[in-house]
Amino acid sequence: MFLGTHTPKLDEKGRLILPAKFRDPLTTGLVMTKGQERCVVIWPNEQFEEFAESLRQRSQNNEKVRAYTRVFFSSAFDDSADKQGRVTIPAPLREWAGLNRDLVVVGADTRIEVWDTLAWSQYLAIQEPGFASLDEGVMP
Repeated sequence: MFLGTHTPKLDEKGRLILPAKFRDPLTTGLVMTKGQERCVVIWPNEQFEEFAESLRQRSQNNEKVRAYTRVFFSSAFDDSADKQGRVTIPAPLREWAGLNRDLVVVGADTRIEVWDTLAWSQYLAIQEPGFASLDEGVMP
């Protein structure tokens, strides 16, 4: 499980040093994809496979399902962290998420999200006020 918020820097080669506590689940490899709110999502291989399987269970007769799966899988990159815990975020994903030097890396349960610092601040400004009033439609 990935937890917490971290603020690493992206280096000039597009590499991100992953927080140490995030590295172990990624030792067998990882997949990076576009995230829904213009972030980059990093999945351990196993969680990516589980999510991919859940997409396969959706009806391919549904135009929205086909569109989502096309964009999702065509934007995916597989990788592995180097010995220093660095991963290179491919240029198309950096562009998608507007990533520059300053980042926010968020643990989001089964995945890691990488956000531009300003985009994360703007997202929280909108989402946090309603957090306390969420109901059972969202909460288990």
